[in-house]
Amino acid sequence: MYAVIADGSHQYRVEVGQTLEVQLKDLAEGAERIEFDRVLMVGDLENGPKLGQPTVEGAKVVASVLGEIKGDKIVIQKFRRRKNSSSKTGHRQRYLQVKIETIEV
Repeated sequence: MYAVIADGSHQYRVEVGQTLEVQLKDLAEGAERIEFDRVLMVGDLENGPKLGQPTVEGAKVVASVLGEIKGDKIVIQKFRRRKNSSSKTGHRQRYLQVKIETIEV
């Protein structure tokens, strides 16, 4: 069984047992579970896919929080020719790593 969930401006295809990185959320201190209630589609091999209008009613995906991680470093370099001007900065996006526990329909 799989599901397509919407989180922020991203959509993810998830299965039970899968780990993925989602945008960082403001969670309560020590929260161990997170629920995604914006389920766009639920797919099953026997029954076929079930599409939502825009979301599937009563469906949710429950995930456990593994921790906060940082993504790869992105280097931003600006250069102005013949002006003796350049700047170099970096950025590392923070993500929340979760593991999908159940898909409830």
